[in-house]
Amino acid sequence: MKARECSRCRSPLEVEDLRCAVCALPTPKLAQDERPSESVAQILRCNGCGAGVQYSAEVGAPRCDFCGAVMELETPQDPVEQAERYLDFTVTDAQAKAALKQWLGRKSFFRPSDLQSRAAVDGLKPLWWAGWMFDAAASVCWAADSEAGSRRSAWAPHSGQFTMEAENVVVPASVGLTAAECRALVSRYDLQRSSDEPQGHPGATVEQFTLQRSAARKVISDALEGVARTRATPHIPGSQVRKLHVSVLPSRLTTSHLAFPAFVLAYRYRDKLYRAVVHGQDPSCVLGKAPVSWAKIALVVLGAVALVALIVLAVSAV
Repeated sequence: MKARECSRCRSPLEVEDLRCAVCALPTPKLAQDERPSESVAQILRCNGCGAGVQYSAEVGAPRCDFCGAVMELETPQDPVEQAERYLDFTVTDAQAKAALKQWLGRKSFFRPSDLQSRAAVDGLKPLWWAGWMFDAAASVCWAADSEAGSRRSAWAPHSGQFTMEAENVVVPASVGLTAAECRALVSRYDLQRSSDEPQGHPGATVEQFTLQRSAARKVISDALEGVARTRATPHIPGSQVRKLHVSVLPSRLTTSHLAFPAFVLAYRYRDKLYRAVVHGQDPSCVLGKAPVSWAKIALVVLGAVALVALIVLAVSAV
């Protein structure tokens, strides 16, 4: 099929785009013979976190691998984007469990002292979460203050513009993982270790792209702006900078749909369940919430109150 482009800004269009991802112009409706065969699909939607995953007829009474809530089958009418590449799992189930155990044993004053010994893994789910990787060309205008040329003032205004090429910028499209979790995971992936098909964990959950690229323009724009802010720094005279503002005008945006490997683990401590995420390629990267010792918190609070009382008594005695 002939490649499509936006009639206004000439940016490449993807089959699933309802609007241009650069200038937001609505895309022309595809003819019947141009529509992709996978435009209608069945997915499982979580009633809790909203994640959508591939539907498998073999799964009975399904629960979400991200949060454990009940899932329901739906057939969306809009096109459903699919992962083009799957980053390989290089961490095994046993390594993921060992990484969680080690993370639970990390020293933290407010964690229970018996957390590592008493916590037990209650479930482990390997999965691929959804994300875009984009390349872009853009014109950037910037304005900032620096000490250069400030004379008798502390700061002087500066401005300028430049063009940039951004490559391999990852933007999370996951609903099951939080944005903070995705950002922490992304920096540890080896983008070169990927395959056309899922490798390493047959039957692992694959999150669907339930948000189209054109609907995620703000997320992609924010990511491109972050790159522009980093690239703008060398253009600003001086060594001290404040109030940096950038305006980005993309002229080309191409995206790839990737699936990123991770483990979602549930562990139990004193009859309460907690959730953790282990990186699928780097077991040293573990994210999650750990229980706190309320006795230690109370001890710190009482110590602070006692210290304040002693200070008040000392001041009163003077």
